[in-house]
Amino acid sequence: MPQLYQLATVTWSQWLWLAIALGFIFFVVARGMVPKIQATVTAREQKIAGDLEAAQKAREQAEATEEEYRKQIEASRAEAMKLAQAAKQEGARESEQRTRAIDAQIGDRIAAAEAEIRKSLESAKGELDGVAVEAAGEIFAKLTGKTVPAAEATRAVKAVLNG
Repeated sequence: MPQLYQLATVTWSQWLWLAIALGFIFFVVARGMVPKIQATVTAREQKIAGDLEAAQKAREQAEATEEEYRKQIEASRAEAMKLAQAAKQEGARESEQRTRAIDAQIGDRIAAAEAEIRKSLESAKGELDGVAVEAAGEIFAKLTGKTVPAAEATRAVKAVLNG
């Protein structure tokens, strides 16, 4: 460090060298380093902008794909509902046909059973008439001691039974 008495003579030379050093540093930094830093910053900003743009495009594409997927799901769901409804209607038709067939079989069985019951009833009535005629003849014979002809007893029983 210069001595204090030399300060006045040395100061101007130190200021000169300081200006030269600062000028050199300024030109080296300003002309050499700053453009490189600026290029790096610009490249980085461009890359970020490009990445953001690509991300936005990817997002829009994903939304379009999702919308298409939703439409396909809705179409599939509607198709499934149609198929389920058709299967339900087919099942109902088959069930109705089976029910009709079973009803027809049951109706035939009932008709056969009713015919058999009528036949048995007629047979029982015929037997009952015979038994009633015979009983009426015997009762009349026991009460009066006289015999009744079979034709007259039959006529009397039929009159009572038929009203």
